[in-house]
Amino acid sequence: VQLQASGGGLVQAGGSLTLSCVASGRDFSTYAIGWFRQVPGKERQFVASIGWNGGTTYYADSVKGRFTISRDYAGSTMYLQMNSLKPEDTAVYYCAASRYSSVTTNSSGHRFWGQGTLVTVSS
Repeated sequence: VQLQASGGGLVQAGGSLTLSCVASGRDFSTYAIGWFRQVPGKERQFVASIGWNGGTTYYADSVKGRFTISRDYAGSTMYLQMNSLKPEDTAVYYCAASRYSSVTTNSSGHRFWGQGTLVTVSS
């Protein structure tokens, strides 16, 4: 089972990035999937989650209105569209597959994790 995240990079404040996460080795179409981020020395932070059928999404207050999570019909690829980026969004972003079909906001509720992709927002 593998989750492969990509799309990170360096962007100026106010810019946009789209992260992708491809899942393989297992059928994730019936599980919620999400994004977390982590800054060195701090705890991993919930960013966004999407339910198994894409019908329900949930966002951290800090990204609401700026980030959009989505997934493809097969459920094997998910995206995080990040707009109006701020320097405080700088972090390593991780995609993760939940143990459950509904949106999941806590780390412990996720069973499989990607390797992370670094997003750096310059001021």
